[in-house]
Amino acid sequence: MKLNTKLVIIMLSLLVLTMMTLFTLNQYSQNDLVNEIQESSQEISKAVQMSIEDLTSDAEFSRLNDYLHKARKKGINEINIINIEGEIVDSSDPDKIGKRHELNKLEKGVHAAPRHNGASILSQKPYEVVVPVIVGDEHLGYVQINMLLDNINNLQHANFMRRLFATGMVFMIGIALTIFLARRYTEPINSLVEDFKRVSAGDLSVTIPVDSKDEIGELAKGFNNMVEKLREREALEKRLYEAEHLSRVGQLASGIAHEIRNPLNYISLAIDHLKEEMLPHCAGAQRAEMEELADKIKEEVRRANYMVVNFMSYGRPLKLRHALVPYSDVLAKALPVLHDRLTEQRIRLEQRIPDDFPPLWVDQEMLRTCILNLVGNAVQAMPGGGLITLGAERDHDQVRLTFSDQGKGIRAEDLGKIFQPYFTTREVGIGLGLAITERIVREHGGSIQVDSTLGSGTTFTLLLPLERGPHEGNLETHEP
Repeated sequence: MKLNTKLVIIMLSLLVLTMMTLFTLNQYSQNDLVNEIQESSQEISKAVQMSIEDLTSDAEFSRLNDYLHKARKKGINEINIINIEGEIVDSSDPDKIGKRHELNKLEKGVHAAPRHNGASILSQKPYEVVVPVIVGDEHLGYVQINMLLDNINNLQHANFMRRLFATGMVFMIGIALTIFLARRYTEPINSLVEDFKRVSAGDLSVTIPVDSKDEIGELAKGFNNMVEKLREREALEKRLYEAEHLSRVGQLASGIAHEIRNPLNYISLAIDHLKEEMLPHCAGAQRAEMEELADKIKEEVRRANYMVVNFMSYGRPLKLRHALVPYSDVLAKALPVLHDRLTEQRIRLEQRIPDDFPPLWVDQEMLRTCILNLVGNAVQAMPGGGLITLGAERDHDQVRLTFSDQGKGIRAEDLGKIFQPYFTTREVGIGLGLAITERIVREHGGSIQVDSTLGSGTTFTLLLPLERGPHEGNLETHEP
């Protein structure tokens, strides 16, 4: 509900409440006033009737004093009976009996009377009622009633105070509602101002909960949209900066890699030449040892050259040469290269591969690179020795290859960065191993997961699709 609508509803509610309260109090006061006037009129009639009876009778006793004790509650202050000669023959005030009153000064009907000398300034103005007493055609005298309308005035004053109190209560309710509404809107606005200050200071993690559908809710929603766009812009600027940085580093590294290929080619040719020149002069175990050593050097040179080619073409799509190969064959060609490092660091390597594990539809050389990168990282994470476990299992239409170590683990803040090119936490290395591995797995249509506990070890899991169809059962190996 909009703020304007709430204010209008509050004002209309207060108006209706005020009108209903005043109407109710007015009806109540009118009823009280009518009742009071009726009772006063009845008392005046009773006093006149009693006075006429006293005036026309020969009784020597007066009932006015007894009656006046009751009549004072209704405002009757004094009753005088005056005969035709102007003598007060009976009165509620015994001191006035026998005194004379000037008849020409008597004003028939109801009129204001002068205050008594001892009357208080705050007391109500007295009124005098003069009624002639006529029996048949004979005028016997007058009945003079002195009365105060204090009861009616008190009643009117009480009704006025009730209306004033009711109006004050209605306005107090209105003020309370206004204060509540003001706090209801000022507190979120103050909070919003503080959030704006935080955002202007660079904190884009601020999010305001949208708890209402009024202007404050729309303002909070607009604020959240603004912060979200700022986050997107910041992420885009960060990606652009990283892309520019990677582009510059990549250009430099590509030039260096291009220069590395020349000495690699020379080393490869030199190994071939040494094999031709040295092996004929060796015999027995020495010949076998020299031939094995030369083959390992040749294989490492070839692998290094292959990595340089992939490194130079990192920004271009990979050209995969798929073949259906057993996973054990890929491991048999990859792991011997790391045998000396594993032995030197007292690291045991355990393979947990089922006998019925299906062959993989992969680029054998690419997968070999992934294995060497992952096992090589595990070796570097365990300088004091330990156990590396290679696992494999089939999971419906995909295979799950795991590489677990007992190394120092990866910090939580670094887990999201380890697959970024050129990111490394080691003093040596260029930070492309895991980036190339992740890209190779992605190009195969799979994914890579990592689970690491600081101080306990790390497990990398490769999820690769399992090819089915005409290739299954026809094992074919591609030698690069």
